[in-house]
Amino acid sequence: MAKRKRVKRKKQSKFKPGDAVVVKPNVDDPDLGANIGGWQGRISEPIEEDDDVVCIAWDSVTLKQMPDEMIVQCEEKGLGWTEMRLYPHEVEPTNPRDNEDDVDNIIDRLEDKHAWSHLGEEGRRIQAVVANAKSRSEWAEYEAWEAHFRKILKFPFKAEVSEWQERSPLRTGDRVKVLGIDESVDLYGVLVAIQHRRRKLVFPLCDLEVSAKSSPNYRPVKDYAVWFANR
Repeated sequence: MAKRKRVKRKKQSKFKPGDAVVVKPNVDDPDLGANIGGWQGRISEPIEEDDDVVCIAWDSVTLKQMPDEMIVQCEEKGLGWTEMRLYPHEVEPTNPRDNEDDVDNIIDRLEDKHAWSHLGEEGRRIQAVVANAKSRSEWAEYEAWEAHFRKILKFPFKAEVSEWQERSPLRTGDRVKVLGIDESVDLYGVLVAIQHRRRKLVFPLCDLEVSAKSSPNYRPVKDYAVWFANR
């Protein structure tokens, strides 16, 4: 993920790694333009003699108060949101108000919450499904997808095999009729009952694409395939 930085100006920093600093009033985020006055963190990198910017790792309080919309924007633009590079004159010393464990814990929570934000609207739909999982385990997320599909998918529908198959009588591009949800299993995720010509099979939903893009089933199945490939 890209680091946040400003264009360098020749001015030596007075700070050292570990120093707690607070952003002065009326300072804007250099990439998004939002006012970040009052944000607090710690100098996180050694400062070379000719450096005129400082890298600030935000503390847990700042991270908790950071707007979701800002984190989403950062994810979509490939920008880091846990730290930022500013000029030394834009920050001043302060007292720390947390510890590194506090920071790690809130980052873990936010990374989990925004794991799919980089995908924009598609990511928000995926996140809405996995948010219903009972835990962050892969199996729990399989179950969340299965429950989601049992509620929203309309059967039967036509689909095509979209992925190469190593051990299957089907090949990429084969057309099938999807009859219904079968079960979820390790490795393959949600399985569906399908018909190919006169033969009925059980097949991974992640390897199918709904034939009609106008179908209400098209986007949910595609979202699932994206999630499965990147989980």
